[in-house]
Amino acid sequence: MEQNFETCLYNVVDAAKIQKDEPMKKHTTFRIGGPADYFIMPSNEKELAETIRVCRGFSIPIYIVGNGSNLLVGDKGFRGAIIQLYKSMGTFQVEGNQITAQAGCSLAQIANAALDAALTGFEFAAGIPGTLGGAVVMNAGAYGGEMKDVLTSVRVMTEEGEIMELPAEKLGLGYRTSIIPEKRYIVLGAVISLTEGKKEEIKAQMDDLRQKRVSKQPLEYPSAGSTFKRPEGYFAGKLIQDSGLKGFTVGGAQVSEKHSGFVINKGNATAADVMELIRQVTAKVKEDTGVTMEPEVKQIGEF
Repeated sequence: MEQNFETCLYNVVDAAKIQKDEPMKKHTTFRIGGPADYFIMPSNEKELAETIRVCRGFSIPIYIVGNGSNLLVGDKGFRGAIIQLYKSMGTFQVEGNQITAQAGCSLAQIANAALDAALTGFEFAAGIPGTLGGAVVMNAGAYGGEMKDVLTSVRVMTEEGEIMELPAEKLGLGYRTSIIPEKRYIVLGAVISLTEGKKEEIKAQMDDLRQKRVSKQPLEYPSAGSTFKRPEGYFAGKLIQDSGLKGFTVGGAQVSEKHSGFVINKGNATAADVMELIRQVTAKVKEDTGVTMEPEVKQIGEF
């Protein structure tokens, strides 16, 4: 059965684009994660559709990733196929005030393209360490901006392999949410609409936000960015700090001393360390304040 699956897989994707037992710590910004049975990097929409068809035909679980910036993979890895769109499906083009980009484009790439074209409105995303696909799925945002402010339409693939262009208003974009996961759509790309601006002002804004990130966030350590969603009416980092948990450590995982909203990998942290730290932080904040905090970081695989 496995050989049949592999034979079919190698028929649709070049062997150089398929890794077996690939350590996921190499593909997440947390630098944590056991091996994925298969790690596949399709080159285009046709290869992606064929890969998914083969996996589903053999009941192989799949998970789509960008650059793994909001992801915690279990220490025992992922039983199935991880399909990565980062880099391999990462082209974009600028026409007038619109940027059409594939899901694997990094937000930094798109922000720099906007800067080059003197288009304003995407500065907020310049420092978010993710790809367009993931940013659309969770309506990523920072510093007062979010994806729903700039999205015009999104190109998705359905479970059946049908490709559709959906207007942004049909995606149910809210705080760190959209209808994409429940519909089981795969984001292939998007059209972003911006407005004409002045290059020097756009660059100044991007530089200012970059400086804020460097000064306030623990960018020198592997992490998955903000670990918790913002509870309504509160700031996660402040709740954690007020509970005396700044610097709190479990194994190699730590609540950052620089920004309590970040859990960082101080060195050789395991997924189990991170999960236990999240559990204890959530329990303590709940005990102290009555507020229930939810992780923003996606968790997949076997822990």
